[in-house]
Amino acid sequence: MNLVAVIAATLAGLLHVLIFAMESLLFRRPDVHRRFRTAASDVDAVRPWAFNQGFYNLFLGIGAIVGVFLPDTPGRTLTGFACACMLGAAIVLVAGERRMARAAVMQGFLPLVALVALAF
Repeated sequence: MNLVAVIAATLAGLLHVLIFAMESLLFRRPDVHRRFRTAASDVDAVRPWAFNQGFYNLFLGIGAIVGVFLPDTPGRTLTGFACACMLGAAIVLVAGERRMARAAVMQGFLPLVALVALAF
């Protein structure tokens, strides 16, 4: 796996671990739930969904990071799959809510760079 793919996938993985922490561990904090456009009055209703979504992000982040340490073919496969899922989620995010475009770019840029680098 080339260095650009390794760096981009690792950074994407770390970002998704951070998103896990925000969604699953820190969601009740006002500065955190506001980032997800959740009103304080809705936090209790939304929290179970955010908690679950956080674990999806954790698993994808771990997959991308673990993949860079595996031998070439399984590593490229795992990293590519995790990054493709991250990019797909970013596309779905912006398609579902245009106001989340900035978050979608932040979530999808590094996985896209990793996927392009993996292709070469």
